[in-house]
Amino acid sequence: MHFAFDPRTEMLRENLQELMWSHIHPAETVFEQQLGALEDRWAWDSAPVLDELRAEARRRGLWNLFLPGEEGAGLTNLQYAPLAEITGRSPELAPAALNCAAPDTGNMEVLSMFGTEAQRKEWLEPLLAGEIRSAFAMTEPDVASSDATNIATSIVRDGDHYVINGRKRWITGALNPNARVFVVMGRTDPEADRHRRQSMILVPRDAPGLEIGRAMEVFGYDDHDHGGHAELVFHDVRVPAANLIGREGDGFAIAQARLGPGRIHHCMRFIGVAERAIELMCARAEERVAFGRPLARRGVVRDWIAESRVRIEQLRLLVLKTAWLMDTVGNKGAHTEIQAIKIATPRTVQWILDKAIQVHGAGGLSQDFPLARAYAGIRSLRFADGPDEVHKNALARTELARRAGRAAGADPAHSLTPAARRHP
Repeated sequence: MHFAFDPRTEMLRENLQELMWSHIHPAETVFEQQLGALEDRWAWDSAPVLDELRAEARRRGLWNLFLPGEEGAGLTNLQYAPLAEITGRSPELAPAALNCAAPDTGNMEVLSMFGTEAQRKEWLEPLLAGEIRSAFAMTEPDVASSDATNIATSIVRDGDHYVINGRKRWITGALNPNARVFVVMGRTDPEADRHRRQSMILVPRDAPGLEIGRAMEVFGYDDHDHGGHAELVFHDVRVPAANLIGREGDGFAIAQARLGPGRIHHCMRFIGVAERAIELMCARAEERVAFGRPLARRGVVRDWIAESRVRIEQLRLLVLKTAWLMDTVGNKGAHTEIQAIKIATPRTVQWILDKAIQVHGAGGLSQDFPLARAYAGIRSLRFADGPDEVHKNALARTELARRAGRAAGADPAHSLTPAARRHP
């Protein structure tokens, strides 16, 4: 096994790290100040400093790194993983500066994989150029959206159009006026097989009947620097039939294709969040004196620091293995590991952030440090892209099936080698 990154990845890492220290980290305070001065506080991508950072990122070739193929940087998941980790050290600013911010990344992947030529020209090209933003409308208030087959928003064919009715909630980025298009998941055929009832369709922001409602807060944060989380209502929204992504009934499969990379991208970035939390914890422990000694000399604090390092190294190895499997056997072949990192990442990073907050005392709960906001973000990840319990249930089901297979005489090593997971 080789643990070193290839030459191209190392070159990009050095380039990105230099960009972070020379441009992005110094701009964090400026970005927050400019957000507060915007006429529309949700239009976060209108902050002037972000334009400057984007120009510098493009000049350095650090643009659309998440997207494989000619449309993006052509990186593998394994190559992108350490780069996404670096951007996680400044999660509100760095991904956006590189045009690698969710939910646009997932929507660009959907359009790249499943969009028609016309859809790609109208929506993918401006997204790739960073000229517009987008949102992904899947979660609903009236059903348990952890089961995507529950989605109840209706998408009904009417001649050359589809008519959409329903409600959505927690739609990230929807309050940003620059989010010009919504990728909407709804039900086109209630009588079909449960995984063929759903479809995805493109809905322009200005479509008549689309109502963008209130902002949803997360632990008191409105997430205005990501365009917020909104409620949406669709009242007889009519869009051309050509706006359908793929075929009727493809929605569930498209969602799974979108969520796999999305899950690992979140995990990659949150490793960077955890690394910054460890640095802040160490710095605080060395500078703060309580009862006559620096906190860094207290055994319990040293235990937290050591445990944090062990846990983040374990998590990183699991994420990198998952990225490697996605590259070698595809998302389906890496499904078990994708579930594992989705379970492990929030739990691990949440623990590290909790200890970092504890070392900072009451200051760790305040806006003076990035820890409280990061804690709210990682707690959200235990719901985003599927709650922990759903992934644990699926993972346990797979393990039980393996045991049954071994009992029947199947090769017990099938779960260990990528070649054995290769799907035709």
